Amino acid sequence: MAHSPELDALWDDFHRVVNMTSAELADWLRVRDSGQTAEPLPDQAGPPLGQHVLAILQKRRMDVTDDDVRVMREVVDTVGDLVDMEEEPEAEDTRRRHQLMSMGHDPLKP
Repeated sequence: MAHSPELDALWDDFHRVVNMTSAELADWLRVRDSGQTAEPLPDQAGPPLGQHVLAILQKRRMDVTDDDVRVMREVVDTVGDLVDMEEEPEAEDTRRRHQLMSMGHDPLKP
């Protein structure tokens, strides 16, 4: 995919809101799915969106696809809707935190 100022800005926004490393996200997706009936394969754990975020984290900017761009926009918009970056996170809001963590954003992480 060709570089553009818009893509560069989206890449930066995506990496700003996705504050978990690929290793942290992979571990979280495995833990999240481990309570289900069968342990998923490590590379298939978690929701499809979380898996796609993980795949993007492992890519270089020049290697993103149109589908990656769509997912990056979705994550930036969704995290932006669910989190006020200036607001103090609330530890007791577990369901929302888990939803965000499945997209690579831990609201309790500094």
